[in-house]
Amino acid sequence: MKTTIQVCVSILMITSCSESTNMKKEAYSWPVEKAPVAVQKEHIRILHGDTVPDPYYWMIDYFSKGPDSTEVVNYLKAENDYTEKMMAGTNALQTKLFTEMKARIKEKDESVPVFKNGYYYYTRAEEGKQYYKYCRKKESLTAKEEILLDVDKMAEGKPYFDVTGMSISPDNKLMVFGIDEVSRRQYTLKIKNLETGEIFADAIMGTNGYGVWANDNKTIFYTSNNPITLLSEKIMRHELNGLTKDVEVYVEKDKSNYIGVSKSKNGQFIFITSQATLSSEQLYIDANKPSSAFISFQPRIKNVLYDVVALNDRFLIRTNANALNFKVMECPLNNTNYTQWKDIVPHRADVLVQSIEAFKDFVVITERKNGLIQLNIKQNNSATEHYIQFEEPAYTASLGSNPEFNSNSIRYSYTSLTTPNSVYDYDVSTKNKTLKKQQEVVGGYNSKDYTTERIYATANDGTKIPISLVYKKGFKKDGNAPLLLYAYGSYGYSSDAYFSSTTLSLLNRGFVYAIAHIRGGEDLGRQWYEDGKLLKKKNSFTDFINCGEFLVNNQYTSKAHLYANGGSAGGLLMGAVTNMAPELWKGVIAEVPFVDVVNTMLDESIPLTTNEFDEWGNPKEKVYYDYQKSYSPYENVQKKNYPHLLVTTGLHDSQVQYFEPAKWVARLRTMKTDQNILLLKTNMDYGHGGASGRFDYLKETALNFAFLLALEGILE
Repeated sequence: MKTTIQVCVSILMITSCSESTNMKKEAYSWPVEKAPVAVQKEHIRILHGDTVPDPYYWMIDYFSKGPDSTEVVNYLKAENDYTEKMMAGTNALQTKLFTEMKARIKEKDESVPVFKNGYYYYTRAEEGKQYYKYCRKKESLTAKEEILLDVDKMAEGKPYFDVTGMSISPDNKLMVFGIDEVSRRQYTLKIKNLETGEIFADAIMGTNGYGVWANDNKTIFYTSNNPITLLSEKIMRHELNGLTKDVEVYVEKDKSNYIGVSKSKNGQFIFITSQATLSSEQLYIDANKPSSAFISFQPRIKNVLYDVVALNDRFLIRTNANALNFKVMECPLNNTNYTQWKDIVPHRADVLVQSIEAFKDFVVITERKNGLIQLNIKQNNSATEHYIQFEEPAYTASLGSNPEFNSNSIRYSYTSLTTPNSVYDYDVSTKNKTLKKQQEVVGGYNSKDYTTERIYATANDGTKIPISLVYKKGFKKDGNAPLLLYAYGSYGYSSDAYFSSTTLSLLNRGFVYAIAHIRGGEDLGRQWYEDGKLLKKKNSFTDFINCGEFLVNNQYTSKAHLYANGGSAGGLLMGAVTNMAPELWKGVIAEVPFVDVVNTMLDESIPLTTNEFDEWGNPKEKVYYDYQKSYSPYENVQKKNYPHLLVTTGLHDSQVQYFEPAKWVARLRTMKTDQNILLLKTNMDYGHGGASGRFDYLKETALNFAFLLALEGILE
């Protein structure tokens, strides 16, 4: 299901070069081991007159769905043991992969400092450490360093540890932050006195990890989650050292909505946001009056999304009201009713308005045109606007951390398939940009050693589907090269190409890496998303298949060397395409895959299910039931040959519960008619996002890469 594009998903790209593409090939000898066979237990689902047996339903036990979780945990451990034995011959390769990927990371590193309210804030990492230290310096970068959080020390002895939402009070004396030690994205808020170092006794459990300060320096607003479904259902008000219980200031009654709380950059307002896929609503109060009642900015309107930013003299609204690709409107501070909204950036059929960031004298509008990001700088008190110029034909750009409202410069990040992540400061008046930092690839990197392309496959209905790809020079388009094709294709998340330092280990061993920009994402505008969800979801699957066929037909690879990868909703994609076109892929890696669509969407006690109805449909309605059943990977496993499969999951995953991939693998084991490899790897300590440390995740990547390389007979 949904993953925070933090998150989410393990997207593999490129980096530096040192190894040769002419790797020696020798067939990997897969051990002869007996695979676990899950027990089958009778369970029948009857809905809309349709009777469906589900013999692996019992696997849902772990989170209080059944009387005892021992059986399912033992099964997952048995699958892990099997995977370990099957991959044992690649242990040396995995170690080599891990070592070379880790060696490219600059271990002693520091982020570019961000200025806010008199302090420079930054993180720094030390050599050999998995985490970081969150620090600040007062007024000058030459001032004495204050370590606000030593996450390395806090995480000692813990298999998983995540800190998020660090927020400083307006008087700079206190900090609220969230901690998750389980990896279910349920955070405990804590407050620290930055003058004394004391961490207060206040501990607020079951939150999204973010607290928002009112201007009185003692009131914090936060989002409270339902302990069972994990849905964000309440906004609460907490007073430091107060004698009263935390106060409910908002309760969301629509279970399809996500809610959250935030503060305007100019410090004037606190906003509550409630949003589903198709409609939204914001409420607000004066940040100087934290005990006042929140009022609706504009009551929700069916099929209308909007979000608000505050200027000193008016509000700006990004909305899709009569504007498929969104537009920008404004209204006065004292009358926010929809009838008072006026266009200032009209709707454009070829430009998607993604977001607005407010500053005292200007706003930055992030737009997407022809699949590429544009940063439009528009003056607040005139019609003057201009765009930041980017030189490369394909790239990714995004605004960085810009907390200072009165700033005359903006920080943004830039990367491409061959350009390491680069942080720039851009002076709005002079239009000069200054490179503050570029990702260092330890050991050296030369972008000229790689070639990138942007090509287009033709979908079944004639739609052109972009594909971004990269390979090391020396690649021959003769069908003999192995190729890994990635996609996500859900929730309107765009799969932009960016630089990363892991996939060099594939590229330098002769792989091509490609991204299919399929429908379901928002790569080419809002309609691109609309055409890949609900009753059009199969477009995502057929687009991906068409991209694979195009790459084979044009000899970038062949069926004997074509691999696919996707995670979460992209894991659903993997399950669907292996059912629909199993002969096209040599191997598939499905990470934390959402593969039991009907059963999950029927169970409203499962975390996040009700939030997803506008994305997938509610199967309690027959039209959606029939459609979901026709593509859900678990329900469509058949007696036929399947490609080699590596499936990964996490026991504590709150986004896609572990039992979805476990059930899918169990059914595949009994149904598939081939002798191809089928592996299930469950991380017993982590959840949806995998390992939390800087280096631990590389072990997971090394396993994935070793699986691909073993199938190619590349064992060094």
